[in-house]
Amino acid sequence: MGIEKGIFQRTELLMGKMRMEAIATKKVIIFGIGGVGSWCAESLIRTGIHHLTIVDSDRVCVTNINRQLHATSKTVGEVKTEVLKKRLLEINPKASITAIQKIYNQENHASFELEKYDYIIDAIDSLGSKIHLIRMATRTNAKLFSSMGASLKIDPTRIKVAEFWDVKGCPLGSRVRKMIRKGDLPAKKFLCVYSDELLENAGEGSSCGTTACLCPKAVVAPGDPELANHEWCSKKAVINGTAAHITSIFGFTIAGLVVQDIYHEVEKVEVACC
Repeated sequence: MGIEKGIFQRTELLMGKMRMEAIATKKVIIFGIGGVGSWCAESLIRTGIHHLTIVDSDRVCVTNINRQLHATSKTVGEVKTEVLKKRLLEINPKASITAIQKIYNQENHASFELEKYDYIIDAIDSLGSKIHLIRMATRTNAKLFSSMGASLKIDPTRIKVAEFWDVKGCPLGSRVRKMIRKGDLPAKKFLCVYSDELLENAGEGSSCGTTACLCPKAVVAPGDPELANHEWCSKKAVINGTAAHITSIFGFTIAGLVVQDIYHEVEKVEVACC
């Protein structure tokens, strides 16, 4: 039995050979591999996705450890995309993982070649980049799945899936809708993962415990030298609390939406053939 046959034996029992073959052909790109995107990536690889591109500009910060899959006390300071790629290849050495250490934005969006993917996953925190990605992704043939706000929540039973315009009770969703109305609207419908729970921060401090950020600073650092000291914390008005069980469920849910879509796609083919 080959390694891949063994890895996916239990999944194939559930899905069947035809669906596993379909899953293996799909190309997926994830923008943002933090608390949501990292768990999504792992779930996809463990389910049989072979072609995965992961995009993130950051290196691992000590404050990532509470919720991000690749963040441990041993990986602080390392490039997130490279750490996660290494882990994913340990799960399936035959997977094709492309790691891109970049900030997605309006200026460089064409370099990501969105049109070549079957699924585009938005797990971006930056509001401007998120809105631009939604506009661009919905103008491709790919299916887009987007994560709304996963912070300030502890109740997993309130995590939901809805079409973008139907997301209710999520402050991030409201802000994205308000801002996206000022320009080009999404070209097609897409599903979002969100929660209508909204707690308040109970702890003190709006940063990582310093006046700015605890991310290690260095003249020489792994990855792109221009991003050696890149961090978002200092640019935020407030840092909101998060919990691993919420961010991971967001990520797993998005992965589930991808797998479910492929499952039903094959089901339609099977019905048509019969």
